[in-house]
Amino acid sequence: MKKLTILLAALLLLWAVSACGAGDTASAGTSSLDVDLTALSSTMVYAEVYNMMYTPDDYMGKTVRMTGTFAVYEGEGRNYYACIVADAAACCSQGIEFVLDGDYSYPEDYPALGSTITVSDVFDTYYEGEYMYVQLIDAAME
Repeated sequence: MKKLTILLAALLLLWAVSACGAGDTASAGTSSLDVDLTALSSTMVYAEVYNMMYTPDDYMGKTVRMTGTFAVYEGEGRNYYACIVADAAACCSQGIEFVLDGDYSYPEDYPALGSTITVSDVFDTYYEGEYMYVQLIDAAME
């Protein structure tokens, strides 16, 4: 019985991990998607965003679509806009910064803080000082 339980747990884990990076080829505007986080459960979205943050080279140049909560950090010289996701227990959250394609002004052209948004486009990284950050560049917001 114990072997059967371990086998079932291993199969479930294998299924969950294989769904994590599969990515859909649905359309976001005119781009095809490599990673569609909107099709995953909250647990899987949180895990995939975690992977994006800690293994960004695996996602470079891929088209990503995600739904989460709109947040902004007003920094010195520029604002940072993000799509934030929470884990299933809603105790932890993380997000991905996005830069909209076009000329937008905050707060006039952005949703209210805490609104649910969907953003999509190309995953990229950049440095500020010695720290690397991830973002979706030329993003579209739905």
